[in-house]
Amino acid sequence: MLVIVRYILRQLAVGMVLVTLGLTGILWLTQSLRFIEITVNKGASIALFLKLSLLIMPNFLTVILPVALFSVVLFTYNKLISDRELVVLRAAGLSHWTLAQPAMILACISVASGLVLNIWIIPKTVQEFHELQWQLRSSATSVMLQEGLFNQVSPGLTVYVRARNPAGELLDVIVHDRRAADRTVTLMAERGALIKSANGEPRVLLINGNRQQVTKGSNRLSLLYFDNYAMEFDDGSSNGEERVRDARERSTAELFSVTEDMVTPIEFRQFRVEGHQRLASPLYHFAFALLATSCLLAGWFNRRGQGDRLILAIALMVAIQAMALGVSNLATRNLMWLPLIYLAPIWPSLIGAWVLLKPSMTKSARRATPRLG
Repeated sequence: MLVIVRYILRQLAVGMVLVTLGLTGILWLTQSLRFIEITVNKGASIALFLKLSLLIMPNFLTVILPVALFSVVLFTYNKLISDRELVVLRAAGLSHWTLAQPAMILACISVASGLVLNIWIIPKTVQEFHELQWQLRSSATSVMLQEGLFNQVSPGLTVYVRARNPAGELLDVIVHDRRAADRTVTLMAERGALIKSANGEPRVLLINGNRQQVTKGSNRLSLLYFDNYAMEFDDGSSNGEERVRDARERSTAELFSVTEDMVTPIEFRQFRVEGHQRLASPLYHFAFALLATSCLLAGWFNRRGQGDRLILAIALMVAIQAMALGVSNLATRNLMWLPLIYLAPIWPSLIGAWVLLKPSMTKSARRATPRLG
């Protein structure tokens, strides 16, 4: 029996790894498109692009893993049925529950992985991702000035930089400022540098250039030559406010320790639901594994294929996923529905286990029934 379990488990594990890598790669490609603009238009480094795109991936693994497990279990057991391997194993006396043990072992591993992701890894990566985004918005001028292009720093403020030397100094700088309603200012300088004032606001320091101002209405030109000139370079990316962390980037202990007096009622409900979802969502691995095995193993062998059972399993999986979203929204509105977050994955697991154990229980009952005569 151990050999059979290892044989099926090996097929499931290989398929799980391949499907997870494939789905992860597809999601990474689609999500990384959000950060291409930072690299192409704002001059950010490739390392920053990779870091941003990789930090969001653990959050998607919680969705990928149960779907990958369901797909692999469904495909592997359907293949074993089509190749008549399960027919032989059933004829040898193996029960449905015994045949489903490899899927349960893989589900246990997936549950442990999901708990590690939800409790420790995802909060840290989400927090680091949001902090990095906040820093980029707060210091956008350090990455937005791309050489040889007219950089639209903010509405009404355009900056051109011909080149940047190894020391970080800007060469041949043009600043066109149309932020003021009554005038237009153009500054040209041989050299420049990005600095920050005492209050943290970005500025551009221009050296050896001129300032041209045109007053609207009179169209009078004012020309000023300077040796050095400091200009406010506020791009509107930082308003001096501290970043508020949302529920996804807070630790699990913090989510359960927050009281209603510390946050708003809406945030309190969001924190509670997020904390319980982190504990309950890995249970869907059991639900999907039992759903797939019970749909394929229960009933008689059909030479025409298991198409109807495959469709039934997929439809039930989609229904469970939709129910999970509905339960989450319901619990966020009223915390009295919090137990449904755990019942949503538990009841399909119990039904699937009952379907797999039913033939064994029936046989045991028949053996225990005494014969008359």
